[in-house]
Amino acid sequence: MASKVGVLGSGEVGQTLADGFLRHGHEVMRGSRDPAKLEEWRRQAGPKAATGTFADTVRYGQVVVLSVKGGAAEEVVRGVADDLAGKTVIDTTNPISGEPPVNGVLKFFTGPNDSLLERLQRLAPKARFVKAFSCVGASLMVNPEVPGGPPTMFICGNDAAARAEVGAILTTFGWETEELGAAEAARAIEPLAILWCIPGFLRNDWAHAYKVLVVR
Repeated sequence: MASKVGVLGSGEVGQTLADGFLRHGHEVMRGSRDPAKLEEWRRQAGPKAATGTFADTVRYGQVVVLSVKGGAAEEVVRGVADDLAGKTVIDTTNPISGEPPVNGVLKFFTGPNDSLLERLQRLAPKARFVKAFSCVGASLMVNPEVPGGPPTMFICGNDAAARAEVGAILTTFGWETEELGAAEAARAIEPLAILWCIPGFLRNDWAHAYKVLVVR
């Protein structure tokens, strides 16, 4: 598993995953358009933590985590596409529009035959994107304590070796992995975020995760 991880994004998901990688012994750089806003996190996170620009962070990471808002993801990837070449990129983003949910149902800016992952892969064709961590809230992303054993994380991406690398990270982070193949599967994975959020918006229930049960 990679020893240096670059995390793009200054929000809750980025901090949760950055802290998770640090907890599991990795060195982590968090990237932002304004690295100064991450200075307090860096001071508290310890000697294996660093901050930088998006470009600094991509060059630093052996694995890169994309955890910016979905609406900003294409712009961010476009700006660092060359430096992402050959790297495994964990794409946690969802194409959530700026409109409020309707009866608890979020709106996406992609259609049923498209996904944000596919758009990002086209912008950085030499990167090895893997969709992961997109169908659960930040509080459960790292070593979730849930009844019934580890929950299931759905992943996809065009590169089998990158999927295996992300699967190993997920195992360390307390998840089982359901591999769904190439990037087109993100058309099914990304909308799981809509489903996951409905109980939260309707009943303030955010403490749940998906689990695949195999019946033989």
